[in-house]
Amino acid sequence: MSEIRATTISNAAGTGPITMTGQYAAKAWVNFDGTGTVAIRQSGNVSSITDNGTGSYTVNFTTAMSDANYSTFGTSAAAANTGKVVLYSTYSASQVLIFNDIASNLTGQDSSIMNAAVFQ
Repeated sequence: MSEIRATTISNAAGTGPITMTGQYAAKAWVNFDGTGTVAIRQSGNVSSITDNGTGSYTVNFTTAMSDANYSTFGTSAAAANTGKVVLYSTYSASQVLIFNDIASNLTGQDSSIMNAAVFQ
């Protein structure tokens, strides 16, 4: 069996990620604190988060998607371990609006742990 080890793999210019052809990986992802002053903990291809109000955030991509036809996935942490649902809307190639809905009743709530991933 062959083995490849590398610290960093980048495109031919050395300026960005490689283009995957037969595999599927997140084109963008982020873990951020959605309370108080919104702060990104870790991310890939996310330039910033905009706080739009209680439970509503815009995830801005460093490099835009090829179009707005992508899939998103998200989770959030609940203070009292109550389930939360993250809804997505307003897709564009450069950003996606996410909404943290605590009880599937469209009542937004900020969360200290917000996660989002984009696949295209």
